[in-house]
Amino acid sequence: MSTRTAPGPRERLLDAAQKLTYSQGMGVGVDTLLKAANVARRSLYEHFDGKDGLIAEVLKRSTAEDEGRYEETMRAAGDDPRDRLLAIFDKLAEIIAEPDFRGCRYLAADLALADPDHPGHAVTRDYRKRVHRLIEHELVALGHPRPARAAEQLLLLIDGTLAAGATRPGTDPAASARELAEHILDAAQKGAA
Repeated sequence: MSTRTAPGPRERLLDAAQKLTYSQGMGVGVDTLLKAANVARRSLYEHFDGKDGLIAEVLKRSTAEDEGRYEETMRAAGDDPRDRLLAIFDKLAEIIAEPDFRGCRYLAADLALADPDHPGHAVTRDYRKRVHRLIEHELVALGHPRPARAAEQLLLLIDGTLAAGATRPGTDPAASARELAEHILDAAQKGAA
């Protein structure tokens, strides 16, 4: 018989902040976070040195989860780099269709965190670099003539898909982005010709 211990204050704060900053935005109040986590204000400062530290940790946790989703999505698509990259846009279509979809957490954070020195910005920049490398790796395997540039273009399509999915209900931005992604990927075949 296994005994499972209840999450401590740190985990409860992270769980509450991850949910609330996505559903209500980065401006969610400290009191709301504390109430949802059922912790005292002291816990916020003991574990995170305040809300800014909590936000940065939530973003780190989310980036690890989301990077894993990219990898899982591409792995499930098989070995062909083209199929693996296009699978990202198919997955985005599923994500956008979810009833609680609120857009890209990282774009929202970058727009909401006015202080350019906020620790959250370093987390989102690092995340984008890692996703860029992941995509660029596939483009190299595909034989794309400009893999770094193409990765930048695909990231732009991903960001645009997530933004449009949140702000333009009833549209299908993932399908449009997938079509554009196909053109970017076709440059690999043209470069080989």
